[in-house]
Amino acid sequence: MVIARWNGTVIAESDKTVVVEGNHYFPPEAVKTQYLKSSDTTSRCPWKGVANYYSLIVDGKMNEDAAWFYAYPSDAASAIKGHIAFWKGVEVT
Repeated sequence: MVIARWNGTVIAESDKTVVVEGNHYFPPEAVKTQYLKSSDTTSRCPWKGVANYYSLIVDGKMNEDAAWFYAYPSDAASAIKGHIAFWKGVEVT
């Protein structure tokens, strides 16, 4: 089981993550969406496409743009469509 934690709280857990470039991408149903807040931030990966971001809010603390996902990835990255990955201090074990 892979678990993502931030600020002492489990944000996501799944035994069906997809690992790409060392990052675990969690299926959307494995993520506790009450901790996600949509962000206007985007970035572009040359081979995966445009990433969108979420900020995390746990116990009144915010971690801006700490999660990302590809809503419309390239064909090469289709396995992670809609899956969510974490960084910026989120512990994934």
